[in-house]
Amino acid sequence: MSSDPHLEDLLRGASLRVTRPRVAVLAAVHDRPHADTHTLVDAVRADHGAVSQQAVYDVLDALTNAGLVRRIQPRGSVARYESRVADNHHHVVCRSCGTIADVDCVVGAAPCLHPEQDHGFVIDEAEVVYWGTCPTCVAAHSRS
Repeated sequence: MSSDPHLEDLLRGASLRVTRPRVAVLAAVHDRPHADTHTLVDAVRADHGAVSQQAVYDVLDALTNAGLVRRIQPRGSVARYESRVADNHHHVVCRSCGTIADVDCVVGAAPCLHPEQDHGFVIDEAEVVYWGTCPTCVAAHSRS
């Protein structure tokens, strides 16, 4: 199997067997931040030929459970995946076109926001989604 040794090391480090589908899906997520499953299936098929949609779903589930990818699902959107998992960053989503971009933590390290009342939970992550209009949509709207 000819693939990226870095991705193979990530899989081994997460105690996952290195398989062609896992490497292919992990590479697709690394190359396409915030991609949905359909986009990832198409990317894997373009690079590696026939692969079932279910196989990609299964690999995404395994990679998510192993902490190698992060699944996000902003309101009104399908699930999307990203490889930026080593921090507690947030996202900004365009209300018009759905573009998603990363936003670094507002304050310090995870969880960069602390609730007034934690109800006894040990909190390790804060998820914030900022909503607005991306520069491309703002420019398109101002031209019309």
